[in-house]
Amino acid sequence: MHPIYVSAGLAWEAEELAALDRLLATPAFSGLAPLARLTFTVRDLYPPTHWALRGEPPAFDTPDEDVYLTGRNIVLLSKAGIYCAQHDIGRIALGPLAGNPFPDATPEFFSSMARTLTLGLAHELRIDTPFLEKDKSEVIRIGSGLGVPLELTLSCMNPKDGFHCGECSKCRERRDAFNDAGVEDLTRYSVQPAR
Repeated sequence: MHPIYVSAGLAWEAEELAALDRLLATPAFSGLAPLARLTFTVRDLYPPTHWALRGEPPAFDTPDEDVYLTGRNIVLLSKAGIYCAQHDIGRIALGPLAGNPFPDATPEFFSSMARTLTLGLAHELRIDTPFLEKDKSEVIRIGSGLGVPLELTLSCMNPKDGFHCGECSKCRERRDAFNDAGVEDLTRYSVQPAR
């Protein structure tokens, strides 16, 4: 398995990479290839005032539709696809969840993107989305059952110094999902989420 991180120039990426390094250093992930760190910036596509570039995420109860990052999965898959073609890897696994309202997170999109990458790179590529029909609480239960140190994972739009902010909609979704899963949330929050 070859973990890939694609930096797009978003405000939280330094914290996200630090969390990823901590997670990949645990026994649950021993034996993986070294992390490939790739760059494909959106800083020239999003306005400088965009919340994801400024590091000021929408409020706690903001719906998913309002935090859409235009073309994010296109960016991630394009760069990862080229990497895979260069390293003779035939499968990309991505983790979108059920209920994701974005146009680049549908089965049709992933199927079409796999065909496009295969044609454009002259390299057979499959895109797997094993969690596409699971909600976040189901994924937490699976991870917990596999011994994944979930407290080292990150799902925050404004993390600071290894802590989730506790105030953005991703922190709300995370906290709610742990509660729904019946799994203790060992996440370090700067501010305890409102619920």
